[in-house]
Amino acid sequence: MGDALQVLKITLGNGCVRRSMILLIDFDGHEDRLQKARSRIPQELSNRVFVLGVWTEPERLKPRLGSYETIGEGMAKDCRERTNDYWGDDLLRHNAEELDRLREYVVPTVLFPLPN
Repeated sequence: MGDALQVLKITLGNGCVRRSMILLIDFDGHEDRLQKARSRIPQELSNRVFVLGVWTEPERLKPRLGSYETIGEGMAKDCRERTNDYWGDDLLRHNAEELDRLREYVVPTVLFPLPN
């Protein structure tokens, strides 16, 4: 996480107080993975960094929810509309707390604009 930590400091530092970041990690079925990742994020940046990921392997989502593009679009729609059609899947529901933080912090129409 050393390189990721440096990227966080560069990307979110330098007076960019409105910028936020989503870190995608592999949970590999480990309940403590989120806490370990969050403990490495500097305190002054922690409210702007969101840690999300699939509980086991991303490949397991495809047969359940479709292509990665479809999944990403569905997850963005869920975030914007405050639904859980995708985020409620067994492999994603562990993200609920971070998703709630993300929904409260980020203006959904800016991060996930409605399609034209």
